[in-house]
Amino acid sequence: MTGTILAVLERYYDTVPRVGGARGEDFGPLTLFVQEGDGWAYYARPALGGSGSGVTADDVRRVLERQRELKVPESFEWVAESCPSLRAAVEAAGLHVHAHPLMVLDSAAEPLPPHPDVRLLDAGDPLLRAAVTVPALAFAAPGTAPGAAGPAALARALEDPQTQARRDRVSAMLADGRTGMAAAVRDGVVLCSGQYNPVGDVAEIVGVGTLPAARRQGLALAVTAALIGLARRRGARTVFLSAGDEDVARIYGRAGFRRVGTALIAEPPEA
Repeated sequence: MTGTILAVLERYYDTVPRVGGARGEDFGPLTLFVQEGDGWAYYARPALGGSGSGVTADDVRRVLERQRELKVPESFEWVAESCPSLRAAVEAAGLHVHAHPLMVLDSAAEPLPPHPDVRLLDAGDPLLRAAVTVPALAFAAPGTAPGAAGPAALARALEDPQTQARRDRVSAMLADGRTGMAAAVRDGVVLCSGQYNPVGDVAEIVGVGTLPAARRQGLALAVTAALIGLARRRGARTVFLSAGDEDVARIYGRAGFRRVGTALIAEPPEA
């Protein structure tokens, strides 16, 4: 069963960049996805249908050279169990690897009750700009412990004009169904938000982040539950995510997610 799920996720990982406006460049056992026009800067990963067993550090270096030429992030993403030899190759090429629990929602999981502060956002929601900004503040202080960044930090972050461009990209995706978004809002302030990205009947929950000052109130789990509900109503049969660490994975376990593998991200050591 796990092997079947991982095959489904491999197809998803290969398809998402293509529907997001990227082209795939062939590097033998690796594929580099290059965004055409404005949008998300994608990653390199094992070519679909291959095990990556023959990938070498030289293969990785060729991709890195192309990424530097294009001035895009030097990033590789893959599933450890689907391509077990790639980690050694990227490390030999000088990259640092981050590991994250890869989790899939149990099809029999009971939905969590709705949270009074959580609602879905549409393309024209006046809080959308704040909602796309909150995760950046959350991920700047990883973990589950409460921190200092709260509404005042969010207000300062919204002064950056780049947040408007991010808001416009997500708004367009919401308008045409390429994403769904939920947020926890209290007294008009977004405290937590997240998205899900569908491809066919598979949906990945991404970017769920809580303002550090609002942590340990169950908001991330409530936002995730709202995203699950929306994804299922829109036809998702497989819902998955990558947890930040084991502590975060335990939280997602309360929503019915179970671990099926390890998602790996390789970047330069300073990234």
